[in-house]
Amino acid sequence: MASDLSNLRIDREERQDQARRPVLPWIAAGALLVVLLVAGFLVYQHSSSTIEVETTRVTAASASASGPGVILNATGYIVAAHKIEVSAKVVGRVAWIGVDKGDRVRQGQVIVRLEDEEYRAQLEQARGQLASMEAHLRELEAGSRPEEIAQASADVEQARADLLNARLTLNRTRQLVGEGVLSKQALDDAQARYDAQVARVASLEKRFELVRLGPRQEETDQARGQVRQARGAVQFFETQLANTVIHAPVSGTILERAVERGEFVTTSFVGERGAKGYVVSLADLNDLEVELDISQNDFAKLGPRQRGWVTTDAYPDRRYDGYIRQISPEANRQKATVQVKVKIVQPDDYLRPDMNASVAFYSEERAEAGAPARRIVVVPAAAVRDGAVFVVLDGRAVRRVVKTGGTTAQGVRVEEGLLGGEDLIANPPATLKDGDRVRSRKT
Repeated sequence: MASDLSNLRIDREERQDQARRPVLPWIAAGALLVVLLVAGFLVYQHSSSTIEVETTRVTAASASASGPGVILNATGYIVAAHKIEVSAKVVGRVAWIGVDKGDRVRQGQVIVRLEDEEYRAQLEQARGQLASMEAHLRELEAGSRPEEIAQASADVEQARADLLNARLTLNRTRQLVGEGVLSKQALDDAQARYDAQVARVASLEKRFELVRLGPRQEETDQARGQVRQARGAVQFFETQLANTVIHAPVSGTILERAVERGEFVTTSFVGERGAKGYVVSLADLNDLEVELDISQNDFAKLGPRQRGWVTTDAYPDRRYDGYIRQISPEANRQKATVQVKVKIVQPDDYLRPDMNASVAFYSEERAEAGAPARRIVVVPAAAVRDGAVFVVLDGRAVRRVVKTGGTTAQGVRVEEGLLGGEDLIANPPATLKDGDRVRSRKT
């Protein structure tokens, strides 16, 4: 047994090799995972890092407000030169409306339809009366038919025959009364029948003459007048029916939709909650004006068709040419002003009625020189780098390419790329890139 136990031995090298083989892949995978985690952390730290920068608010000043040649600056509101409230010519209930606020319409386009059953019935009634009047007129103009003349002539001949018979009867009765055969009453009766036949013959002869001549001219003229009256009634009701369809009087844009389907439209007095007096209001937005109240102290500086540059608060970088088109013939005593309307020569879709607007009136010398009314933006010289600047939007740096002009004591003039009102990074770091997170520190 001792010899057997001495032969027993553990091979430690083989056991170590078997234990080492499955561990190595796990160690490699763990090392790779650590490297990825570190790299991800560095990327996240870099992307989420916030750079503190100094910012300043960009301001813009209009060169026209103080430049040479400007004689007066005034503010007012943009208005449509011709605003139209489209109303109905007839009373009715709205059956259909085909436009909404902001829609553009063409001249003659159907915008509203009213219920028209009553107007159609009135038109049919007027047409029936006209047909009856026209038939009566044709009867009068045609005169008596040959059959009517022949019948009247036959009636006359029959009456003359009856008269002849009555004369013969009268003569015989007179003779018999003289002989004492008949009484005096029989003679009186025969005389009465004879006289009646004489009157009947005279009446039928007159009637025959009237039938032969036809209707009187006065009757025909009266019938013609009645026909004209009936035709006028038909035209009136046709117009009333046509007025239930409301068309756009001019091409323009719908500013207000005043009615809905089922509402009542009237042409008379309009109550606060009653029927509507108009259906829509529209205006041609290609014909806009600036309405200004000019102080009487400054009114002498302006003249007829005085030219000026128009700008708006909403789009201060856009400039429009204009000139005075209308000057009020009377002043406002309470305000001590005179109303002036400046026509905008070429308006675009950026302009809206009731926008605030400013007008810089300039002298004719400047108008001939063509000097532009430009808004001046000046930024610190350190803010411009490689023809661009950085502005802060939603906590990130956004790169803006700019066009610079001359240098002033306040900094560099920017002609294009900035409008004013932006938060500008005054001195961007050299490592700052487009899209980096930044934290503003106002200067």
